[in-house]
Amino acid sequence: MNTNIRTINRTFLAHATATLLVSVLAASNATAGEQLRSEIVKFQDLNVSTPAGAQTLYNRIHAAAKRVCAQSGDWQPAVIACIKHAESTAVGKVNEPSLTAFYRAKTGDRTGPLTANR
Repeated sequence: MNTNIRTINRTFLAHATATLLVSVLAASNATAGEQLRSEIVKFQDLNVSTPAGAQTLYNRIHAAAKRVCAQSGDWQPAVIACIKHAESTAVGKVNEPSLTAFYRAKTGDRTGPLTANR
């Protein structure tokens, strides 16, 4: 019974998060006068607790981060840093252990989101 409650809570959390939004923030590219840019990444169609679902969500987050952070198509170090920051922020907001594990394996980033600890 406890397992059923935990499953329901995870499902609800995933759907609630997807419904509200998972945004990719470009905080490192924003200046004082600029508005923070973001993009909604929907994932209610995915089971992010599986490796395939986590990979698909990461790919969506990565694509959104590239769109939000790319300024002129020029891959300057600031744009790359923006993408890394946006991905880390989005993965942390989702707070799903399988996504965090995939993110860390893909990027080698051990300093990224540490909130996924279920």
